Amino acid sequence: MSRAGQPAEASDLIDIDEVISAYYDVKPDPSIAAQRVAFGTSGHRGSSLLASFNEVHILATTQAIVDYRRAQGIEGPLFLGRDTHGLSLPAERSAIEVLVANGVDVRVDSRDAWVPTPALSHAILAYNKGRDAADPGRADGIVVTPSHNPPRDGGFKYNPPHGGPADTDATGWIADRANALIEANLEGLQRTLHKDINEDTLGEYDFRDAYVRDLENIIDMAAIKSSGVRIGADPLGGASVEYWALISEIYDIDLTVVNPDVDPTWRFMTLDWDEKIRMDPSSPNAMASLVQKRSEYDILTGNDADADRHGIVTPDAGLMNPNHFLAVAIDYLFSHRPNWPEGAAVGKTLVSSMIIDRVAESLGRTLLEVPVGFKWFVPGLLDGSVAFGGEESAGASFLRFDGSVWTTDKDGLLLCLLAAEILAVTGKTPSQRYSELEAEFGASAYQRVDAAASPAQKATLGKLSPDAVTATELAGEPITAKLSHAPGNDAAIGGVKVQTEHAWFAARPSGTEDVYKLYAESLRGPEHLAQVQEEARAVVAAALGDA
Repeated sequence: MSRAGQPAEASDLIDIDEVISAYYDVKPDPSIAAQRVAFGTSGHRGSSLLASFNEVHILATTQAIVDYRRAQGIEGPLFLGRDTHGLSLPAERSAIEVLVANGVDVRVDSRDAWVPTPALSHAILAYNKGRDAADPGRADGIVVTPSHNPPRDGGFKYNPPHGGPADTDATGWIADRANALIEANLEGLQRTLHKDINEDTLGEYDFRDAYVRDLENIIDMAAIKSSGVRIGADPLGGASVEYWALISEIYDIDLTVVNPDVDPTWRFMTLDWDEKIRMDPSSPNAMASLVQKRSEYDILTGNDADADRHGIVTPDAGLMNPNHFLAVAIDYLFSHRPNWPEGAAVGKTLVSSMIIDRVAESLGRTLLEVPVGFKWFVPGLLDGSVAFGGEESAGASFLRFDGSVWTTDKDGLLLCLLAAEILAVTGKTPSQRYSELEAEFGASAYQRVDAAASPAQKATLGKLSPDAVTATELAGEPITAKLSHAPGNDAAIGGVKVQTEHAWFAARPSGTEDVYKLYAESLRGPEHLAQVQEEARAVVAAALGDA
């Protein structure tokens, strides 16, 4: 019997000392692909126990980032933050040693505490406000996080001066340079040991205070306060824990931090679909303990370890499907932000729900449909041509009240507060409003499931041509489109999407784990969705062949 959704047991927990020791002691072999630096959609991730996230990787990657900054003429400060994973503090220290030795003006958290990804993006944009794109004094940043990944993993992500995830040109250059350094036994690396770094060498920045005090310029905090909405926020042991406490204090709202515990083993979590501990606020299994408390609050929210994702729990519906909440958020925001640019588009990834398409059409807004990866929304959020950008995996951001940029990375805290604003202003929970949208546009059955895939299979799937899909029907309907590129910008989706009139599926490899992600949706109900998923697996299996 599956233990998904059940509380973690002692046997599920990592040995944090073993994980940290391996970070320093295990040396990767650059001739093995799995042990090289490789950037997915959100940086380099891996495990010290598997020789894929070790001190050598971080020293080399940081030096590569320094070299990239020089090549790009970036001479301003570098904002550096970390989440609550056990490997994040060691990796942050390794990065500081390289950055200081190279003379980089490093800005770390003034409280020596955790920094959510959106707070780091916010800091970069605040510093760069009013600076020309060619100004050498622009800032950039690094956030040390593997996001929602299991406790044994580490992650390292670079955000350029635009504040969002680096594009593939940057990450490819950085990865190639880092791997060359590893192959050369770190020859060319500059490093100052941590014990030799004076505290005065590092600049400080209060990420939390700057972010929290600015929230009133993007969320109607006064409405939330006056309504008395009771909010329960669960940081899921992540970087947002002290942010929620300050939000409650500054804005005097009825907000309770449901679980203030931080523990690098995450012993308080319930197990995800594969019986692993994973801090995914969009997962019913990972959020099971929070869903049980849904009658105690008007709105319950969850965030992952770096708070770039959100989970919304309501008393009437439990955990909302991320797509459902995105549709409600878009519907509400474009009706309650009168100063947003009239021509600003709705941004969605092409594996998000068809309901979003219909909401955008009803609003008279252009739909920008892009591949998976928040980086595709960065230019539009920066210049205001995209007012909202959202991913099916529960990541989104949007513009301030005045139509200017807030963050160019996903912001889980922001979307959680938006759920409270929607209830405060409309008197309806987001799930109640979604029921109304379904009554108007059709009922959506949507699910994303992960399936095991070898590195070779993932590589094949990522380069799959639509021609490899030979089927002509899907779940009883003629196939109307087979896509390998996104309609919004003609960028490769790193997989394939197959559409019919009332349904679709998409398959793409995970950038961080040995699985492929199968997304599917039907407007004909759950039974039809199950048929779509069954046939989609067969289509993918046939396309992968013997890979």
